[in-house]
Amino acid sequence: MPWWLWILIGFALLAYKSLTHGGFFVYYFGVSAIVVGGLTAAEVSGSVQSQWLLFSALSVISLLLLRPKLVDRFRAPAGGNTPLPDFIGDAAVLLDDLEPGAVGKAELRGTSWNVRSRESTALPRGSRCTVERVEGLTLWVRPQNSTGGGPA
Repeated sequence: MPWWLWILIGFALLAYKSLTHGGFFVYYFGVSAIVVGGLTAAEVSGSVQSQWLLFSALSVISLLLLRPKLVDRFRAPAGGNTPLPDFIGDAAVLLDDLEPGAVGKAELRGTSWNVRSRESTALPRGSRCTVERVEGLTLWVRPQNSTGGGPA
């Protein structure tokens, strides 16, 4: 088989993989076809039968050796949650008044977040607050001039 046909088959398989949702199986066949195409262009792959044998061997070996590592790399963390950056100690600015025990909005690092406070008084809009802890997508804050104990 001509080298360019192997390359074409390889890129077609990679394109197919990018259009489908799956377990990375087709990816290894595409890469193997491109490798066989390169070896055929360098005239080291031999006859058509040896090219197919090389393609099959490369596909199976790469699938067995490399697939588990690639799947682990792209797998979501346990529990399905992506860890948030460490926001504790950062300053957030309230986007609206935060009543005691209520959920409000604040801006932190250019993003709007849900915030709560254990303060006994309302915190006015525009107040700078310090993040004490993160629970899910809610930031627990205290006024920046406060050094109180905060939530447990």
